[in-house]
Amino acid sequence: MRIVVSVHGGGPGAGHELRRWMAGEPDLRGRVRVAEVAPRRPGAMGSTTDAFLAVLEPGGVAAVFAAAVVAWVQSRRGGQTITVTRPDGMEITVTSTQVKGLDARQVAELVERLAAAVDGAPAAPGRSAEPGQSGEESRPGGTGAPPPAA
Repeated sequence: MRIVVSVHGGGPGAGHELRRWMAGEPDLRGRVRVAEVAPRRPGAMGSTTDAFLAVLEPGGVAAVFAAAVVAWVQSRRGGQTITVTRPDGMEITVTSTQVKGLDARQVAELVERLAAAVDGAPAAPGRSAEPGQSGEESRPGGTGAPPPAA
């Protein structure tokens, strides 16, 4: 499955930094690459330069991908929004403001939910939890906007 990963915020080159972070994961090597990404919807803010493709297969790679996304967001200063777009148009958004306050159990739950969403498991449209409880939101063809802050 080919997914598009977009990084918004975090300054110039944040998407490149996330791609390099993922390339450092042995199970993701060779699966993450820069590619021409279709322009965002008209009127959407942000550039396509901070987007890349990840090629994932069934069998646990989605869990490694999800863990890498969450770990990278937690390691960063400032505010970033990562949007993962599946081939069917479903967008999954992870924001730094929600992820940074999570304890180890909550991080593990978020990684599990993100991996399931990326892998194509059915997700309730617009599903999100209070900040500090989730950190991800799924939207069918959504705007990629982060959930409202508390």
